[in-house]
Amino acid sequence: MPIIGRKFLITGGASLIASHLTRALIAGGASEVVLYDNLSLGSAALLGAFGSDARVRSIRGDVLRLPHLLDATTDATGIFALAGYLTLPFAENPAAGADVNVMGMINTLEAARLSSPCRVVFASSVAVYGSDVEGVVDESRGFRAGDISAAAAAYGASKLLGESLGRLYAQRYGVECCALRFSTVYGEHQHARGVNALYILEAMQALGAGRPIVVRGSGDEAHDYVYAGDVARACVRAMDAAGAAGAFNVASGRSTSVNEVVAMVLDEYGARLEPEHVADTRTVRSTAHHELHISTARAKEILGWEPAVPLREGISRLRRWLDAPERSIPS
Repeated sequence: MPIIGRKFLITGGASLIASHLTRALIAGGASEVVLYDNLSLGSAALLGAFGSDARVRSIRGDVLRLPHLLDATTDATGIFALAGYLTLPFAENPAAGADVNVMGMINTLEAARLSSPCRVVFASSVAVYGSDVEGVVDESRGFRAGDISAAAAAYGASKLLGESLGRLYAQRYGVECCALRFSTVYGEHQHARGVNALYILEAMQALGAGRPIVVRGSGDEAHDYVYAGDVARACVRAMDAAGAAGAFNVASGRSTSVNEVVAMVLDEYGARLEPEHVADTRTVRSTAHHELHISTARAKEILGWEPAVPLREGISRLRRWLDAPERSIPS
């Protein structure tokens, strides 16, 4: 579906990814971008951050209220379904998390069905693999949840159900839908709701305050960190790729340990403080592994997308944004 001259709706519009995605859509020639968010988790500042651009409009609304969602979808040719509870808020409020992640997706698909033709790009997660992450992980890998935390399993299952609902609406009603399975997303407008992205943010905040970085456990735990601007480009490509369906991994394709993240942050700040290792007592955590290799071959082949910003550069960008006297939307 072409971007130029079209209107798009972003649910979860007051979020990290939405801030980058809005900029990418405007740069791609979208005529209107509607940011839709109830602000239960998102930032009100982000809804107003594009205030001087007439092409960006914000609506305070809830994906659990279908009539409001339908109004916002009027004349839209695409919906980016970013609204959702991540692992930490899901653990704090399971009922709301399940409601938003499942019924919110149903309402989003209903809005797309009733506003046809309207394509949906769903923000899924590599959490749909659970603990089945040995070797190279591609989109054919199954979900194994028996040996991960209950919160991580519930979150991953909710995203897997969201994907399945998208496929069901495609089969039953012809709603075009594809799912992007994000790895750990970080970048300007970083929030404190992502389990793994917190490693970067907490390390920067500690050094900014002159404190040593605290590392839980050995620091060997590894994740795949993908820059929010790269994620935004993947969303645009997925919307633009008419007929592209199914799930796509959106990741850096690189495995990075917490110790490596800490070393990059120390280098960025030119700091010599030794990190402080403490016992890992968290009850809410994602899958622990020493290596994680997520394949992005399908996204490259079908969407023409590849990650462009390495973690070291992304950390520099995040640091510059954190240090800016007036934090702005990344250009």
